[in-house]
Amino acid sequence: MSYQTGKMTLTALDEIPKLHARLTKSFNDGLTLPLSYRRNQLLQLAHLIQDNAEAINDAIFADFGKPKLEVTLTETGPVVDNCIQAAESLTDWAAPEKPQVNPLHAAWDPTVYKVPKGVVTIIGPWNFPYTLILLPLVGAIAAGCPCVIKPSEYSPHSSQLLAELWPRYMDVNAYAVVNGTEVQTTRLLDLKWDHVFFTGSARVGKIVATAAGKHLTSSTLELGSKSPVVIDADNIDLKLAAKRILWGKQLNGGQICISPDYVLIPRHKQDEFIAALRDAYKSFFPGEAGGLDPQSQLSRILTPAHHARLRAMLEGTRGSIVLGGKSEGTARLDITVVKDVAIDDALMEEEIFGPILPIVPIDNITEAYKIIGARPVPLVIYVFTDREQFKDGFLEHTRSGQLVLNDTFFQLAVQEVPFGGLNDSGYGSYLGKHTFETFTHRRGYVNIPAAADEVLQIRYPPYSEQAYQLLSTRTLMKIPDA
Repeated sequence: MSYQTGKMTLTALDEIPKLHARLTKSFNDGLTLPLSYRRNQLLQLAHLIQDNAEAINDAIFADFGKPKLEVTLTETGPVVDNCIQAAESLTDWAAPEKPQVNPLHAAWDPTVYKVPKGVVTIIGPWNFPYTLILLPLVGAIAAGCPCVIKPSEYSPHSSQLLAELWPRYMDVNAYAVVNGTEVQTTRLLDLKWDHVFFTGSARVGKIVATAAGKHLTSSTLELGSKSPVVIDADNIDLKLAAKRILWGKQLNGGQICISPDYVLIPRHKQDEFIAALRDAYKSFFPGEAGGLDPQSQLSRILTPAHHARLRAMLEGTRGSIVLGGKSEGTARLDITVVKDVAIDDALMEEEIFGPILPIVPIDNITEAYKIIGARPVPLVIYVFTDREQFKDGFLEHTRSGQLVLNDTFFQLAVQEVPFGGLNDSGYGSYLGKHTFETFTHRRGYVNIPAAADEVLQIRYPPYSEQAYQLLSTRTLMKIPDA
């Protein structure tokens, strides 16, 4: 049974344990184990997105005004691509591995089998209502795990459309959609899953991790952070850097966990960088009202409360607004650049998650290392430089989930490189094969034959000094020089 609220039909709470039981039975019956079944479901998911791309464009626009170019670039395109890549790579990914071993153990047939963790759940955010819930699902399907997905209630049109399309494409005995609020999420987390995958805020991430921990369930957390941008301004095309940084900031109205959060730049280059940002801004938003122009394709701010939070940040800053700064109603805020921002400014207290870009002038690179190191570990550090030594400095002196050079956001296009946070910005990773591995247990196997007892006989009691001397060879083996 389900019920209506607003534009989204919510899953009844008593249905959730039934879904869990149905998927558990399917898993125990081996429904999702054959590679042919997994491949079929991956391709069905690709068809779901491809066949309904225009409807998805409309739903996402209704939720928060994201233009369709951004939808195909960051939502529908990546899902279709990942589904196809997983379907084509599945046989290789799932193949057992034969590790290299000591010759003594080679006859024991040591093998690593790739087996599904079990029945899993994926809880997604609103800002990328398809990508951030379906890309993890690709890995769960590929790994052979039945899965319940929980889209966000803050993107009701997108979530409702997904639920309506689901039974037309996917096997509902193995894959299910639960729509609802935090009440439904809490009910999901009351159940014992074999893995929980969550993308969202650190505040909710702590709740998810705690709930998973009660069941000794493994989890993946993809959280937000204040992802800094560091500009080697004397050794880079500053105009190109400004264009790429502003593009990453305006994407989805800045409401992205990997949005460039603040910029660290040499003090003597701050004004030149601002001039380059102004040029980029005019090319992006040529209308008289800039980002607030009726023809502008800048996404809306999700809720009035979120809009008010961003406005309060701007009202509390001691920096100078040098670009944008205007808002309209409770849903629109122009791209805003603030210069001369101090490290203890209101804009530096928490993740901005909106179209505001603080610029923090610095005097040397050591200062950049200290500013980044004094804060929670970011999901991404963006570095703009043409110098290998400059890049190496960040590898050596900073920590982050990702290190990206000379662009923003586009690291997600490279499926072969894992994407994930570290400590404060989450744990675990995904994309491509790494998503398959997230939902896979590497099951070790050896077969010690009876004939091996000819060698193993020495281990049995009663123990003797001779046996001790023979079995101590590894303890006493020569240690190489340092």
